[in-house]
Amino acid sequence: MNRPARTALAAALLLGLTAAPLATAAHAAAPAPAAATAPDPAQGPDTAALRASLAGVPDRDATAALIRVGGNGRWTGAAGVRDLRTGAPVLEDARFRAGSTTKVVTAALVLQLAAEGRIDLEAPVQQLMPGLLPATFAKPVTVRHLLTFTSGIQGGDGFGDTVAEEYPHRFETITPQQSVASGTAKGPAFDPGTQQQYNNINYTILGMLVEKATGDTYAHQAEVRIFRPLGMTGTSFPRGTDPRIHGPHHRGYQLIDGKPVDVTEWNMSDRFAAGDMISTTRDMERFLTALFRGRVVPAPQLEEMFTVPDVPGATRSAGLQRFTVNGKEVWGKTGARPGYHTVVAATRDLSRTLVYSVNSTDAKGDGLAIFQRFGLAAFNR
Repeated sequence: MNRPARTALAAALLLGLTAAPLATAAHAAAPAPAAATAPDPAQGPDTAALRASLAGVPDRDATAALIRVGGNGRWTGAAGVRDLRTGAPVLEDARFRAGSTTKVVTAALVLQLAAEGRIDLEAPVQQLMPGLLPATFAKPVTVRHLLTFTSGIQGGDGFGDTVAEEYPHRFETITPQQSVASGTAKGPAFDPGTQQQYNNINYTILGMLVEKATGDTYAHQAEVRIFRPLGMTGTSFPRGTDPRIHGPHHRGYQLIDGKPVDVTEWNMSDRFAAGDMISTTRDMERFLTALFRGRVVPAPQLEEMFTVPDVPGATRSAGLQRFTVNGKEVWGKTGARPGYHTVVAATRDLSRTLVYSVNSTDAKGDGLAIFQRFGLAAFNR
């Protein structure tokens, strides 16, 4: 599709989103998915279903999508526009806010330091970081509790519970220290090691622990220990409170009061080691495969990432989550920031891998629906 046609489509999409459900004509005019690489049909993923997932993008649910499938056979696809106002086409190397997939990197850093004897997974946070937890935390909270979301520490305060509430404050700052202080002040939600409750604060504290153990910044440790050795040239952390995504990227949009609002620029510094990373699908695929092959974390410590704690209803390990998809055991992580939804997932033997970045118009909403549309087909066979 030529540029004038793409621009007309994006304008129609923008108008359709602001007024009513997307018009049928916009679907009919949608740009075809970018050329995809085809795997061996006998072993590869369900390419027909993957192509179908991209059909119609951009639409009311997503303005762009990038999908990479690997393992036994490879397939890559891209669809949509990188900017609704210009209609410019997607970039297959676009950088995006990786959200909570950052936690996989954080877990890997902590386990590297454990392998080096610089962090003891059984050591209490009260001992490692005196004064961080108030006296209401009478029972020891260990590093392993933080890794597996079994610490009982409650989430810190933010600027609201919805993107609409947070949006007016998107350039304001909550420091990681302030976030942790507001969460720990609430006292424990449960005794450590007895329940699993997902939140960001566990990994914010782990990022602070990485800095204390190394005498270095968390971002620099991630760069020298993981990004640089693996050739992840499109992956980084913002400098301080910088709200921009530097380098090639798609604009991110969130539906607020039924209208698409550009949420690309946003100060995410409070997410820190829990969700502040910027990456690409290529880089995340490279990290995922290297991690599962034991090239990032030594084998004894790597098992922590595939071991779910023995507490009721637990599905999360150190940095990853265990799923059953079409009868297959899959380990992965989702990530969501306004305008950007990400998944990294793979079978333990890497016979199938999946990385996607979707510019969802409700990225922090129903993540399961996003995965069912853009990711489920990767594990059809």
